[in-house]
Amino acid sequence: MSTYVANEPAAVDLLPDRRRLALRLALVGGVLAALTVAITSLPGLGEVRERLSDASPGWLAAAGVLQVASCLAFVAAFRGVFCRRLPWRLSYEVGMAAQGTNVLLPSGGAGGLALAAWALRQTGMPTERLARRTVAFYVLTSSVNFFTAVIAGLGLALAGGALLWTAGPAVAAALVIAGVLALPRLVSRPRPGRSGRVLAALSAGIGDAVRLARAGSPLILAAAIGFMAFDLLALGAAFSAIGALPPLGTLALAYVVGQLGGLVPLPGGVGGADGGLIAALALYGTPLGAAAAAVLAYRAFQLGLPALLGALAVVRLPQVLERAPDVGALCESRAALPA
Repeated sequence: MSTYVANEPAAVDLLPDRRRLALRLALVGGVLAALTVAITSLPGLGEVRERLSDASPGWLAAAGVLQVASCLAFVAAFRGVFCRRLPWRLSYEVGMAAQGTNVLLPSGGAGGLALAAWALRQTGMPTERLARRTVAFYVLTSSVNFFTAVIAGLGLALAGGALLWTAGPAVAAALVIAGVLALPRLVSRPRPGRSGRVLAALSAGIGDAVRLARAGSPLILAAAIGFMAFDLLALGAAFSAIGALPPLGTLALAYVVGQLGGLVPLPGGVGGADGGLIAALALYGTPLGAAAAAVLAYRAFQLGLPALLGALAVVRLPQVLERAPDVGALCESRAALPA
């Protein structure tokens, strides 16, 4: 039985009640409704309206299925990184609650991971393991985007693309990867104070991520790649629905660069992520009308499905935690990763 306590203060801060969830869902729905009204009524958006009205229902359904697959890949990666012996039901509820939190309370992915760490802490997972594996999970899932930027950017540069917009993002992503890998060595000596503890946790988490990657676990690697790949394919399906699929390299690089707009602290990243992705696609040669129509169709699934499934998971989470096994004993009973 877990150590979950219903009236714990952390639960009030991290686990929204039904009323707060309803308000957040209503806010996201209101923003999407406002965008819909703008698209259907504002002048100058005739091409976007025409493309959306003629969109293929089959490809739109494929985009929805691919988005669900991305959510499930997130859950599989979450279980693989935090503890391979987590019950799948617990992994799904916590993982989906984290994704829903990222949509409803956007904070660059940190809010969802904070909720997930809190939930696993209630089931007995040690704080030290949680800190390490939270960092490892973030590094592993984010690294797929950075490696994609390197591969797609260099590929487009070799194909004759403008170096600033092709090799530039590739070099920047490579520098970030090198900096992350170098951090454990840079902070190898213990440092006093809170900053020292934070750096130590980051270093340990990056070390865990590297060891997990080197171990070559098919589940972890496939799920981490699938989380991004299925989402990217959902965007591709949205483009196919309107009949204007860009080249794969262009789509991949624009997707990665456009994700930076999601760092804007708006519900679901609405506005920031949409604008960033549309601007990136236009920058790499996609017609603006086609980019806007495809991104809006894609974002309806990317926002709506995780928000709905995540909200349901958050509502069920207290009962799931009450019935959860002692995760600390379950996971720590197996040997840790090899040094």
